[in-house]
Amino acid sequence: MTKISNNSIGWIDGTWGSTEKLSIPICDRGLTLGDGLFETILIYKGVPKLLTSHLNRMQKGASILKMNAPPSEEYLHPLIAEGISRSSLENKNGVLRLNWSRGNNLSRGIDLSKTIISQLQHRFWLEISSGEPSFECLSSIISQDERRNPYSKLNHCKTFDYSQSVKARLEANLAGFDEALLLSHSGEICCSTTANLLVHRQNKWLTPRSQSGCLLGVMRQQGINSGKVKEARIDNIPEEGDEWLLINSLGCHPIHTLNQYSLNIFPDPKSFWLSLIDANCSY
Repeated sequence: MTKISNNSIGWIDGTWGSTEKLSIPICDRGLTLGDGLFETILIYKGVPKLLTSHLNRMQKGASILKMNAPPSEEYLHPLIAEGISRSSLENKNGVLRLNWSRGNNLSRGIDLSKTIISQLQHRFWLEISSGEPSFECLSSIISQDERRNPYSKLNHCKTFDYSQSVKARLEANLAGFDEALLLSHSGEICCSTTANLLVHRQNKWLTPRSQSGCLLGVMRQQGINSGKVKEARIDNIPEEGDEWLLINSLGCHPIHTLNQYSLNIFPDPKSFWLSLIDANCSY
């Protein structure tokens, strides 16, 4: 949904280069098992926005997964600045992705004994692309194939494993829609495949409860911390007058059609999104 250039650069093990040429070992647990975390960060006018919030989430995710702590903000600042310079993104817009893998698998299978954990060498790499935030209207279905588990602690982690999202997005695309919303096992709406849901209802902004199993997005939390957005149970049938948005760090998309329902379109998603990007909140 976000317009991203194919000309991307990356950094790994002290080396900069094209993301098409840089590589990781095929035994990396992030590659073979999805055993790792990532964050996607907006570069807006040359500045990585909400970097601290993204890094806080990555650190919390690493703690939940019993991984080593990812690189600190102090370590990353000069590296990111160099990447922005190498990409000629000073005063321009782009996308930064930070990756943190548990490293090479030292034995076959998924086991992590204390001995193996002590020997693992975690792996970090980053990617930077030019790109523009996106605000176009979308159509969406509610996935019939996939549901989120509200009890899983993985809902607090942005992991490499996006198989469920890929499957739900494919389901939507094959049905002629742009996006899919995912229900919880309890039947309430959680989020979309790559964004959080906001509902403008009776002059209030609502978002699915954290108990629904939604990924706890940084922009969602910006809205909550600013006082503009409240958590609520969101059912799968819109109410009259509803305006539904999908929001993440790279854009904000009104939903004009949900299954067979036509929705009112929120008129200025960009200004609303920018108000949260620049809100003086901490995650």
